[in-house]
Amino acid sequence: MNYKPLPDSLTIKKSNIQGLGLFALDNIPKDTNLGITHLFITKDIDALIVRTPLGGFINHSNTPNCKKVEVNQEWHLKTLIDIKKDEELTLKYTMYNPEL
Repeated sequence: MNYKPLPDSLTIKKSNIQGLGLFALDNIPKDTNLGITHLFITKDIDALIVRTPLGGFINHSNTPNCKKVEVNQEWHLKTLIDIKKDEELTLKYTMYNPEL
């Protein structure tokens, strides 16, 4: 399986929020898992959080249309509502705590 930095349903382009953002190329249904945004890597007593392109280009909103969910020391991006084609995906920024 080849690594793909973004799912086929998303692209990166200029955002009205900040810099570049993630945008839907197609309609995306509510509760869709779009992939990994961050990995939590531990070795001995050291820990590292690695951000993927999916996690690097999503912008903050106080009324987000996505959330991050933790799955086996990975954070995934999941849609909270139906996302329309050309809509920017947003997330409420937290300090890697998916419960916030």
